[in-house]
Amino acid sequence: MKSWITATLLTSAVFPAMANDDMAHLDTVPVINGCKLEAETACPGADLGAADLSNLNLRGADLRGSNLTGATLNHTNLRGANLNGAKLDNATGYRLQLYRASLRGAKVRNATLPGLQGEYLFAQGADFTGTDISGANFAFSRFSGATLADTRAPFSSFEIAWLPKANLQGADLTGADLQEAKFGHANLAKAQLSGARIHFATFEGTFMEGCTDCPFDW
Repeated sequence: MKSWITATLLTSAVFPAMANDDMAHLDTVPVINGCKLEAETACPGADLGAADLSNLNLRGADLRGSNLTGATLNHTNLRGANLNGAKLDNATGYRLQLYRASLRGAKVRNATLPGLQGEYLFAQGADFTGTDISGANFAFSRFSGATLADTRAPFSSFEIAWLPKANLQGADLTGADLQEAKFGHANLAKAQLSGARIHFATFEGTFMEGCTDCPFDW
């Protein structure tokens, strides 16, 4: 009986300590080049190039002018983050969360971001040239003067989005939801709109030369 009690006490003393050691890293905030990767962090101009930021909660982060070139952003939460002027060229990420985030003037070229969640996104003047945003949700977002040339955006949603003077030349919008989107004086030359929903969308002064299934008689 005494041996059993001794063994039980030793087990109780050792295993909790081992469990605490194994889980200690879960409370550690990752830091890259001096930037603490946590919600509400303030790291304007941070160098996060090629970093794996998958599954991190960076909600409300200040990453203005930061370098995220080639970063991995699978399921990263950047909800409400400030990414104005940031560089995300060649970034990759599945279902990146950018709800109410700001990407004004950012460079997001040749990135792979299918399933991006970007409702109410502010992306005025941003450059998405050549980026894959298939199945993305940009409902109610702002893309005034943005460049989305040669983007792959089939089955995405731009419902009630603002795209005046946006450059969508060669963009693939197959099956996209463009209901009530505003394309005033935008460029849709050589774009693909087959199967897109365009109910109540406006195309005043929009350039459509070579566009497939654009509403030329709008």
